[in-house]
Amino acid sequence: MTDAPATPTPRYDFRTAEPRWQQAWADGACFAVPDVPPADARKYYVLEMFPYPSGKIHMGHVRNYTLGDVVARYKRARGHLVMHPMGWDAFGLPAENAARERRVHPRQWTYDNIANMRAELKRMGLSLDWSREFATCDAEYYGPQQKLFLDLLRAGLVERKESWVNWDPVDETVLANEQVEDGRGWRSGALVEKKQLSQWFLSITKYAPDLLAALDTLDRWPERVKLMQANWIGRSEGARVRFALPQPVDGIDQVEVFTTRPDTLFGMSFLAVAAEHPLAAAAAARDPAAAAFVAECRSMGTSEAAIEQAEKRGFDTGFRVAHPFLEGVTFPVWIANFVLMEYGTGAIFGCPGHDERDFEFARKYGLPITPVVLPPGADAASFTLGDHAYTGDGTAINSGFLDGLDVKAAKRAAIEALEAKGIGQGVVNWRLRDWGVSRQRYWGCPIPIIHCDACGTVPVPDDQLPVRLPEDVTFDKPGNPLDHHPTWKHVACPACGKAARRETDTFDTFVDSSWYYARFCSPHAAAPLTAAAADAWLPVDQYIGGIEHAILHLLYSRFFMRALKQTGHVKVEEPFAALFTQGMVQHASFRGEDGRWLAPDEVELLADGSSRHRDTGEAVAVGRVEKMSKSKRNTVDPGAIIDRYGADTARWFILSDNPPDRDMEWTEAGAAGAYRFTQRLYRIAENALPRLDAAGEEKASRDLSRATHRAIAAVTEALESFSFNVAIAKLYEFTNAIEGAKSASGAALRDAIGILARLSAPAMPHLAETLNAMLGPGAGLVAEMPWPEADPAMLKAESVTLAVQVLGKLRATIDVAVDADEETVFRLAEAEENVQRAIAGKPIRKRIHVPGRIVNFVV
Repeated sequence: MTDAPATPTPRYDFRTAEPRWQQAWADGACFAVPDVPPADARKYYVLEMFPYPSGKIHMGHVRNYTLGDVVARYKRARGHLVMHPMGWDAFGLPAENAARERRVHPRQWTYDNIANMRAELKRMGLSLDWSREFATCDAEYYGPQQKLFLDLLRAGLVERKESWVNWDPVDETVLANEQVEDGRGWRSGALVEKKQLSQWFLSITKYAPDLLAALDTLDRWPERVKLMQANWIGRSEGARVRFALPQPVDGIDQVEVFTTRPDTLFGMSFLAVAAEHPLAAAAAARDPAAAAFVAECRSMGTSEAAIEQAEKRGFDTGFRVAHPFLEGVTFPVWIANFVLMEYGTGAIFGCPGHDERDFEFARKYGLPITPVVLPPGADAASFTLGDHAYTGDGTAINSGFLDGLDVKAAKRAAIEALEAKGIGQGVVNWRLRDWGVSRQRYWGCPIPIIHCDACGTVPVPDDQLPVRLPEDVTFDKPGNPLDHHPTWKHVACPACGKAARRETDTFDTFVDSSWYYARFCSPHAAAPLTAAAADAWLPVDQYIGGIEHAILHLLYSRFFMRALKQTGHVKVEEPFAALFTQGMVQHASFRGEDGRWLAPDEVELLADGSSRHRDTGEAVAVGRVEKMSKSKRNTVDPGAIIDRYGADTARWFILSDNPPDRDMEWTEAGAAGAYRFTQRLYRIAENALPRLDAAGEEKASRDLSRATHRAIAAVTEALESFSFNVAIAKLYEFTNAIEGAKSASGAALRDAIGILARLSAPAMPHLAETLNAMLGPGAGLVAEMPWPEADPAMLKAESVTLAVQVLGKLRATIDVAVDADEETVFRLAEAEENVQRAIAGKPIRKRIHVPGRIVNFVV
């Protein structure tokens, strides 16, 4: 919202200064590091999650990369050899959609966007080693990735198998759960189908126990991220139970179920299977109504969110299963829309009394609900369920041989009984599923496999890598352009020489981002990784990115690093030693009288607190402060901010508003205030220039020197703990001390301004260089200077302020030397006018001195 007054003509010309210092850093190769650090180097690898090249950076990028740059510049100044690279997560469907809609090749669209975003990021003054830059759509990147895939294939970590997918019949592609909206494809609008396809999978489940256990070693990761990963991996102890069908169906005589609650088997009311289960197929073959329900289920998304939000619906197949413990008792088999074939066995037993989802289903279809867990303190004779299932702890009731046992003991007893009868066993189950990496699209890394009718699936030989994407593709037909290409997919089998076909699926883009951090160590090597470089730089010392990547990207990266270790590429298992998840950048949203969303620069804030449209004058409704989004139009263009205020202003405000792990609100007033501060710093240094050789008062000089060293200590402590907003606050205090030191010597002033430049350099690197250069020729680049060290002697206070009380009531305060003796303290306290008035000539019966705190007189 542009309610601030017009920017005055600045004394500090950032438009000239910022490009000049950026060029100086580039000319000096200040941020370049070798692939293999010297043996005596203290390496530090800082990395922000690399961006997708959408064409323009947004304020989330500004915050993310500013945080990383503060860490990089600070650690470099502390004597570390810092690697801080940048690249582009460049494959993906948006480029392909742009090709269809704008009739431009995905490659051109992507590289044009990269060029635009690279220029914008360079304007931010980031201390990046641009010599390491790559895009995942470079053949020099995805070729080595193909080799890694084949290494994983040889190591037994790749499998091709049938799986159920969301299939868009118009676009002819697999859709992620998140791309299915109300049962329709997010782009085509077509009703989505469930379809079985042969897919390539990476065997992440082989590492499930280790991925879970190793979370305990990640002591510099946020606890909530570790919890999210643990829940996603989902270790659960329970039982597999085989329910017999008294009357077999198409050769099926039993249904296997995994349950974490075998103690509640006596509360069973029904058995439910997924729409893709063989029993559902058998029902559909017999009954058109069952077939219609199966088709309806297959039009739903399979994400947990979609299932939880959907109405729980089912179809009674007419089949029945026997209870494992109750002789002669059977229960109905339903097809249910909330049971997924991908999880467990594709079948569940329903215990409505103690599962909220089962409770909702049973209520809807009039199925019995029997409580079998008695809450602590409840009476078994009178206990009933209300409007919800009881999911807490307690003791077993209505459960035969389990009655009276607590939940834990009842689980053990139920498992023992199942095993004794040979119809079940105790097992550990994992929620995690193998990672399906096949995507039916052009703009992705080709999967290096050839299909031969005689030989089956044949890996592309190493000397034929990379398998490059063809340039001459068309997007005039639905589906994967690689399928439609007249020649690309037709090749000779490397094994037998007969006619064969390339794999036309490309990799899920999560594959590209699961090892890029390792490639940065030796980005131009012919091999995927250079062992000496990878072993020297990995793991990443500080990784920074959004909480939205807490599960898949981070989990896949952790798996990939283990796979790379197993195949001999690296020695470490965890890719990121420390993780920081920054908050979002938010802004108020605005709506015109017709309900349309307005951009902030279309809105004028009036003096009475109301708002109006800048051009039409119509009233504007100010909405809540929320995440910046294109749909709400409450975005702020970083380029416009840098044009108006400079990169340092944007960086300073991003750092100053809130702790970096919390959301922050971007305001025009805040940005304008940060800009005024940059001008103030320049003005302070400019005004000090004539005084730099002058003498000054000893006390004022000593006070300024103490303030300087206290600032060094305070800012250092704040940066070490990621309290960047605290560091900014300490720099404000230090600035006030410099400005107030009117009678300090020129030497103390010169030292203070030089230290101010170095302390502010991580946040405002261009202004820091300008301030430092103002101190005289030969000052050098701040980017190459060591971090200042605080003198412990200067941190000790010379005096202390004491409260002076008479009969416990505050009467005055006094400043005394830290080492003043007690008699001196009492004498100074008694000399205070208000103290004398309170004593009023009365004899002092007792004098109390608490060093560093108070003096109290009892009269």
